Amino acid sequence: MATNPEEPPEERQRRELEEIRRKFQEVGARLGSAFEPASTDDDKPRALPSPPAPLDQPARPRWQGIAAAVLIFLLGIGFGYVLTRSGAGDPPGTPSAKASPTTRPPATTLAPQATPQTKVFVPPTCLETAKQGDEVFALLSSNVRVNDRRLAEAMKSYTLASQACRKEASP
Repeated sequence: MATNPEEPPEERQRRELEEIRRKFQEVGARLGSAFEPASTDDDKPRALPSPPAPLDQPARPRWQGIAAAVLIFLLGIGFGYVLTRSGAGDPPGTPSAKASPTTRPPATTLAPQATPQTKVFVPPTCLETAKQGDEVFALLSSNVRVNDRRLAEAMKSYTLASQACRKEASP
């Protein structure tokens, strides 16, 4: 549809609206009404539109998808086995399965010296700090308001116990 620049916009809108109405009427005449029953003067039913042409690309066989999933699963198992056998989970002091000592220890060795055993001792102030921390956590998780006196007192006692624990535990 050609537009004339000298034409007023109202006239152009009116012509476009008429053209749109005409196109809708043509389509409606071809398809019929979706709200009215089919006419009885036609004995033969309307032919449905032909189905779309099949795609040129055939569907992938199902066995290929299953084979790919099995292959990925087996590769995952293989990598997991290799990674655990390489000694990634070994503690730092123990040799891994790949590393072997290059030198042998001498046939006669001295008796191993006894290493002093250190006994772990937790100061009582640190135990008190843990109890105070548990109390503060319980108050916070039970949604106690910030301006509540219990929470303020618990935070203060935890802070003091934490400082005393640090002071007592430091060498």
